[in-house]
Amino acid sequence: MFSKPLSKKQKTVLSRIAKRQAAGDDSNIDYSDIPRLTDDQLAQFRRMPKVLVAARIDREVHDWLMQYGPGYSTRINSILRTVMERAR
Repeated sequence: MFSKPLSKKQKTVLSRIAKRQAAGDDSNIDYSDIPRLTDDQLAQFRRMPKVLVAARIDREVHDWLMQYGPGYSTRINSILRTVMERAR
């Protein structure tokens, strides 16, 4: 099935879809067959609140984190989460 070359019509359709996706145009998506989520269901998807923490880190570590630009606290959280998940 996948080894068959695409027809001109198929290429045109795929090209049109790719352009809409690149433009962020999802106005033609039909959501009518997807049931609405209830408030209880939506409540399950809330993020756990984050905790504000002050931590002392080495200057080298700080400089290394800052070299990647803004968002160093998010980066620290990501690194710690990866270590935590590996330790489980």
